[in-house]
Amino acid sequence: MTPRLGYSIGLAVCAGLLAFAFYLQYVEYQDPCPLCLVQRGVYVVLAVVFLVGVIHGPAAAGAIVYSGLALALSALGATVAGRQVWLQHLPREQVPACGPGLDYLLDQFPLGEALKRVFAGSGECAESGWSFLGLTIAGWSLVWFVLLGSLAVAIAVIAVKRAGARR
Repeated sequence: MTPRLGYSIGLAVCAGLLAFAFYLQYVEYQDPCPLCLVQRGVYVVLAVVFLVGVIHGPAAAGAIVYSGLALALSALGATVAGRQVWLQHLPREQVPACGPGLDYLLDQFPLGEALKRVFAGSGECAESGWSFLGLTIAGWSLVWFVLLGSLAVAIAVIAVKRAGARR
């Protein structure tokens, strides 16, 4: 596998996950909660990093940079998804009350305060909605962020090995 192929796989996965999210929203009428919207944003930025990697086709140093960015974004996404999974597993009496939507929070509060409120979670973030093989959307998102982070590490390792083999 070349770094360019690895970045292409990452880009395709992100695009597929975003397409499925939009399918759930616009066909199945499952409105995303604030934490879901943050995860979508992370997938979009991650897709951009993978796209730049595809276009650039970097050597070892560039692959380490792009893969490091992809790994950091994957860790951020996994943290958000993990928080949502945790909220979904809280007993009913411990679930926070539903709060305002992300648009309202961003309009009414400075970015730092809005993000703090989003990450605190709300009752709507604790709802499960769609599930497959026992995992909710947030659970699958967590799995995919871990896989994409692992892919990023694999791409960097392969790029470094290929560069070492050329010497």
